[in-house]
Amino acid sequence: MSESYIVRKMVREELPNEGVLAYGEVEGGTSGAFAMMSGRQVPASKVHVAYSWIYRVPTPNPYVLEHTHDYDEVLLFMGNNPDDLDDLGAVAHIDLDGTTHVIDTSTAIYIPAGTRHCPLGYERVDRPLSFIALSLHPEYR
Repeated sequence: MSESYIVRKMVREELPNEGVLAYGEVEGGTSGAFAMMSGRQVPASKVHVAYSWIYRVPTPNPYVLEHTHDYDEVLLFMGNNPDDLDDLGAVAHIDLDGTTHVIDTSTAIYIPAGTRHCPLGYERVDRPLSFIALSLHPEYR
């Protein structure tokens, strides 16, 4: 397999439903979104993987606005406690088709194409956590 299929450096991205493009300001409390894999980085890729490090309650909060996609997506909230992988170390709230869900453990959410999701906000962040949005499309849009 060719080296062209390997991404060794993430690329900072501005996503349309958060930060500068959504609020006109850079979000605080997060690393911002970075593409780990996309069709721009690997033209053959059929997925887009955006990675963020959440290290305190983001500002603005909620930091991701409501939106839909014409592709499926999986959201991953991953705690970083090596003694308890289920321990998220934070409490988040996300709306899925108008119903608010509390996220307080390491969690994966499958979001079918066309499903309204977000806003996504945090009640508290006790320690940094990883957030990944895996889109079944080569570009996030």
